[in-house]
Amino acid sequence: MGKRVFLIVLDSVGAGEAPDADKFDDVGCDTLGTCVKSGRLSVPNMEKLGLYHLAGTSFYGPRADLPHGFPEEIIGEFEQAAGRGVLCNQVYSGTEVIKDYGREHMETGRLIVYTSADSVFQIAAHEEIVPLEELYEDCRKARALLKGEHAVGRVIARPFVGEYPAFTRTVNRHDFSLTPPDETMLDAMKKAGYAVIGVGKINDIFAGQGLTETYPNEGNKKNMERTISFAERDFTGLCFVNLVDFDMLYGHRNDIDGYVRALNEVDVQLGQLMEKLHQEDILIITADHGCDPGFKGTDHSREYVPCLCFGHKVRPGVNLGIRSSYADIAASVSEYFSLNYRGDGKSFLKNILH
Repeated sequence: MGKRVFLIVLDSVGAGEAPDADKFDDVGCDTLGTCVKSGRLSVPNMEKLGLYHLAGTSFYGPRADLPHGFPEEIIGEFEQAAGRGVLCNQVYSGTEVIKDYGREHMETGRLIVYTSADSVFQIAAHEEIVPLEELYEDCRKARALLKGEHAVGRVIARPFVGEYPAFTRTVNRHDFSLTPPDETMLDAMKKAGYAVIGVGKINDIFAGQGLTETYPNEGNKKNMERTISFAERDFTGLCFVNLVDFDMLYGHRNDIDGYVRALNEVDVQLGQLMEKLHQEDILIITADHGCDPGFKGTDHSREYVPCLCFGHKVRPGVNLGIRSSYADIAASVSEYFSLNYRGDGKSFLKNILH
């Protein structure tokens, strides 16, 4: 059995406002803090890994202009390519936009296009009005249009079902990302002959680049079950996992109880995974941003993210401090596999290994 790294992203599980939160009108956001204050958070496995010892957390200037929608010429070209009209074209919450425009969409067949503070072009459509494959093809057409001056990081298909006003989004979301502008850790590992396994949104985020195997999002529980099964499998390389339910099902809906329950459930499965790790394995648990279910609004929040490490060779109790870049994780994983790649990060591998 060779070296393996299990890198798990708890999507939106932020650890408190970032220094520039004021520029995003996010002063006071604190996703994990909200969950702790609920009094119902029970995550003993993450607690053992130092969750309550994260520096600067609550639990131990001018706002940047948001976009106002996409230029008329882009929307016009998209309508022509898709063969359907467009509704909305504004900054909107994903759950609110289907409530406000879903009925008109069903009556007219026009696609609901909206954006957010993130670099995204999102297309919502009812699965009974626009078949999934047509929606995905519309997203590919939008992806082809949105380049250069109008480039966005992701074009996202947002299918939903139900009847007005009780529409609900489905798990058939799909992201159409820009190809990474430079080599990533995944590319370097694949090139070196290692297994690079993506579970959940990983394939969408990296536009399929650098992966040797990929498994689509099936929700936190099934994604973790698959990850645990990989721990029982003989491979050498990286298993990269995204757990999106925190963000998609609970953060954007201001559902504190649901968010806390999801953290508690994943923590149990993390314990099961930790029991199956071999001598050379390293587990890294992190997040990508915040989506505080107790904060104003329903959008992502500008927050620090945790970085918890575990393994038989990992020294307990190491304080990594506040890192200068998220890229430090990629640099550390790359060093563990003796790759020359470091990207824009600085490895902390020597800090954590015995």
